[in-house]
Amino acid sequence: MSSVPNNYFFRGLFCALTISSFLLSLPSYAASSLAAWVIRSDGVLLFRTSPKAKLKAFYKAGDNEIGDRIWIDFEGELSRPRTLPSNGPIHEIRLGKPMDGYTRFVIEFNPYISIDPSELKLIGTASDKWELKIFGLPLRGLNSIGEGDVNKSISKKWSSSRELKESSLYNDLNISNLPNVIRGKYLVVIDPGHGGPDPGAIGVNGLRESEVVLDVSQQVKTYLLEKGVKVRLTRSSEKDLDLPPRVILANNLRADAFVSIHANASRGFRRDINGLETYYFSSYSGGLPLAKEIQDEILKASPDSPDRGVRKGRFFVIRRTNMPAALVEIGFVTGLDDSRDLSRADHRKKLAFAISKGILSYLKDLD
Repeated sequence: MSSVPNNYFFRGLFCALTISSFLLSLPSYAASSLAAWVIRSDGVLLFRTSPKAKLKAFYKAGDNEIGDRIWIDFEGELSRPRTLPSNGPIHEIRLGKPMDGYTRFVIEFNPYISIDPSELKLIGTASDKWELKIFGLPLRGLNSIGEGDVNKSISKKWSSSRELKESSLYNDLNISNLPNVIRGKYLVVIDPGHGGPDPGAIGVNGLRESEVVLDVSQQVKTYLLEKGVKVRLTRSSEKDLDLPPRVILANNLRADAFVSIHANASRGFRRDINGLETYYFSSYSGGLPLAKEIQDEILKASPDSPDRGVRKGRFFVIRRTNMPAALVEIGFVTGLDDSRDLSRADHRKKLAFAISKGILSYLKDLD
């Protein structure tokens, strides 16, 4: 952000969800997407926002006079900037307007407080709910403070007509709704994660990642074949397959794209953590646009699952492949909502259709 001094820096680990770039411009009259917040006495910060809001989070170490600071920027302009006084380890809380069209929420800690930014994780627990645990924060004297109701449920009427139109595509999984590409021109390698003795994550009611992603991958293959794309699966059954052979296969075939399909798991088997995310390694190789196309489509197929964003990652299979590559996490097998969806055949079919559409949209741009 141009308004942030050079000595302020963005911590990639801070945001585990939706750390995508803000829109280049936003009308200054747009209401703030921050609807409610609370810092509980146990050191947990909770936000309620408008659905699918985009957030950016920052950290700056303090000095002898000014304490460590964390802040979160929200789309939409705050109507009433304000400052709340000290509360235990917190020096003050500020809500302001860093620039037209944005809201900034700042926590400045007392100078004697030391925050480890590597332990800060902003997690989306629903399409409008966010949680940040401030690990190591001394809790003595910290009283719960906040504004608004963070537990309020979003209205079922929030979806725009465009979103309703897009989601309706996933109620009619007709092959004609998929983009057309030049038949026989492209070869795509689909990589179902894990397999055989390696089940990957095991979630609610014994849901196994390897089985879920194999089913989705096989359906993606079917959709792509019907559109004239040549497809190879790195595995087509529950067999043991190390990472290098997956990469070697794709590189030897000189594939036009490589997509690895996985399901996520949270630390501590937290059932409140759900969401979709897609990784790329290098934007120069075309991995970023491929990942964006896939992420956009799976969000439409699963609109109630939080958007964890398109993120850069160093996974072996996308780092060592020579073609545009993406790794998609289609939900948390440990999440209560995602696991319920992933266990349903109709939902897996929607995800397969969405991934296929993302791949085809990417290939179409190459025509």
